[in-house]
Amino acid sequence: MSNYKIIFTGPVGAGKTTAISSLSDIPVIATDESASDMTVNRKQTTTVAMDYGLMKLDAGERIHLYGTPGQERFNFMWEILSKGGIGLVLLLDNTRTDPFQDMRFFISSFEDFIAKTNLAIGVTRMDLDQTPSMADYHDELGRIGIKPPIFEIDARKRNDVNQLVEGLLYSLDPWLGE
Repeated sequence: MSNYKIIFTGPVGAGKTTAISSLSDIPVIATDESASDMTVNRKQTTTVAMDYGLMKLDAGERIHLYGTPGQERFNFMWEILSKGGIGLVLLLDNTRTDPFQDMRFFISSFEDFIAKTNLAIGVTRMDLDQTPSMADYHDELGRIGIKPPIFEIDARKRNDVNQLVEGLLYSLDPWLGE
């Protein structure tokens, strides 16, 4: 039996807990607490340590799903949770003031991890705000100098999140699809 670990990260409210819940074959373990700072303007609770879920694949393979806290003050958990991970899923909330700033911040914060593994990006809440567009995201990633798989997703939909994880896995091993 093979075990793999994927890390979900992104700003508060981007959908990390929801995405993991959409994929997990077990009840998600979450460490949500009442928001006590400016986070309360976006949501009532926030992840303070991690979220954990598990995908069970054919042939006994398992993918452990770990979600990081979105607040920078809990960034000490990011490195802890990343240890042993095979890739990073970055979720971005398109309704935030500057999702490109969020993208640059998280790519920079996880730069060493991404260099050793890979990255896939999911943009949430595009149904609420179409700007920036997916083309804008591709242009910004080009300016940063990277070309990860990027998808518009609804974190509540298993199919969308599964497609995002598959994009990450294919970027790690392009021969998976053959």
